[in-house]
Amino acid sequence: MMAGGKLKVVVFGAYNAGKSTLIQTLDPSARHVEAHTGEGDTTIALDYGRVVVHALNVYLFGTPGQDRFEFVRQIIARGMDAAILVVDCSVPPDEFTLHLYSAISGQRVPLAVILNKCDLPDACPADLEKIFQNAMVFAVCARDKAAVTAALTRFIESFMKEL
Repeated sequence: MMAGGKLKVVVFGAYNAGKSTLIQTLDPSARHVEAHTGEGDTTIALDYGRVVVHALNVYLFGTPGQDRFEFVRQIIARGMDAAILVVDCSVPPDEFTLHLYSAISGQRVPLAVILNKCDLPDACPADLEKIFQNAMVFAVCARDKAAVTAALTRFIESFMKEL
């Protein structure tokens, strides 16, 4: 845990999984470094937000979701206390998402998987829960503040006793 009641949580996920949306829902004043592309806006450096959970300052660092930004993810992940993997559950998980899950699982930090976009007609959270069974799994819509706040709180409570 970071000194002084602070917690560094790094948010991982593939392009368009909902990492930025999740962080901005938790902290409406979150910062976002993005680029405008033909496919839409995309994070190219990081997202940064802060929330308080049980008097603990939780700093959220969102990572870019393209494979070419692996070096950025490695830099941001240094010293993380916990990790969140955001997964778009309206499509089958791609190789990149499965790679992230495998890499983060080997980090020896608490890990939560946020199954996002559960509100879409093609969402299949039950199928994906089986894939990510070694982590805490939460099925939500990243735009639902109550749901994402509850998921983050429950996740942090699950390992706060160990801090």
